[in-house]
Amino acid sequence: MKQPVFELTKGMLPVETIYCPGCTHGISHRLIMEVLDEMGLLGSTIGCGSIGCSVLAHRQMNIDMLESPHGRAPAVASGIKRVHPDKLVFTYQGDGDLASIGIAEIIHAAARGEKITAFFVNNAIYGMTGGQMAPTTLIGQKATTCVTGRTVEQAGAPMRISELLSSLDGAVYIERVALNSPANVNKAKKAVRRAFEVQEQGLGFSMVEFISTCPTHWGVSPVQALDHLKEKMLPYYPLGVYKSPEGGEQ
Repeated sequence: MKQPVFELTKGMLPVETIYCPGCTHGISHRLIMEVLDEMGLLGSTIGCGSIGCSVLAHRQMNIDMLESPHGRAPAVASGIKRVHPDKLVFTYQGDGDLASIGIAEIIHAAARGEKITAFFVNNAIYGMTGGQMAPTTLIGQKATTCVTGRTVEQAGAPMRISELLSSLDGAVYIERVALNSPANVNKAKKAVRRAFEVQEQGLGFSMVEFISTCPTHWGVSPVQALDHLKEKMLPYYPLGVYKSPEGGEQ
């Protein structure tokens, strides 16, 4: 009897994807839901969606979810976790949401050591609203609000969120992963599980940053986007564990 090599996790609903070809949002969705399924926690998890390309994530993730005002998912998740400390609570946010309009919320949630998990999708651009420059847009990268490319003089250096949050005492586990290869996707899944385990143990704030693609607003093909991620994104956003309960972070 043949054994299946791939099955749809119970954490994902059988609906058509909302994402553009080559977008890696779908991969991060699956990893999070797959881990929750394997941990047996689908029925005891609450997700807080954000405004951005992930705004319809609740239509794909088979758990209790709600929408948060733009940038405010960490504040909403903090309230939910304090009312329901027995639930696993996470936010799912893009760089425009978390690193820009919601930067105060994520910093203070981490500083307070809120026992929630944040999933941060960094594709260095505003996706849903038209390809504007984000706080994570690389130097020289073109966007609709910097058509000749971002410069330090005009917009400062791109923000490294994992490094920033790892400096806060309330942050317990921070890891940056990438979604551009099978090997990196496997590492990303392990990071997702570790972040949830930290929350289960009540240790404090955890976050996984996914370095992701946006072929549409990068103006490249899906295959070229994977190359761009490796060649341009990863040198500036190095992968690794930036904070962990065990120590030994970079």
